[in-house]
Amino acid sequence: MKILWRRLDRTGHEYLELLREGPGWLLNGVAIFEHEKQPCRLDYRIACDAAWTTLSASVAGSVGERHVDVTIRANGGSWTLNDQAVPAVDGCIDVDLNFSPSTNLLPVRRLNLKVSDKASVRAAWLRFPTFTLEPLEQSYTRLDDRILRYESAGGTFVAELEVNESGLPLRYGNIWEADAAV
Repeated sequence: MKILWRRLDRTGHEYLELLREGPGWLLNGVAIFEHEKQPCRLDYRIACDAAWTTLSASVAGSVGERHVDVTIRANGGSWTLNDQAVPAVDGCIDVDLNFSPSTNLLPVRRLNLKVSDKASVRAAWLRFPTFTLEPLEQSYTRLDDRILRYESAGGTFVAELEVNESGLPLRYGNIWEADAAV
């Protein structure tokens, strides 16, 4: 599966290719957008097991003139960022890339909620533009077959998430919208 998103709140696009990798999954993407009048390009790869649990993630590129090169590893509930332990996110199952709609796929697929079901998750959130790894409490409520209500930070942020049959976001609030998908 391949998808191209367009930013609605600023100039930008993102391309994602979802691939089978052995028994698991690989999210391979690139986000190109504007941040504080600076061009940004962030290439990312996220490896998951068959149950959609994050195994690793990498982000490389630039934010303006600043070079970015981040490697995240999840191992049995403990996490590292560039080979440094991050105990604050121990026990998290999902990585969440703050700049991308793609990582909503992970809990959507893993939770497989039925209509009106709600689930809370705690994600290892790669914050943009600091690229620090922090815990983020999130919840997903299935409103119908294709719409979920997403909440984070204790309800401070709320967005409707429209997904396709694979669980990839077609629309993420007023921030991202799919222009093309195959």
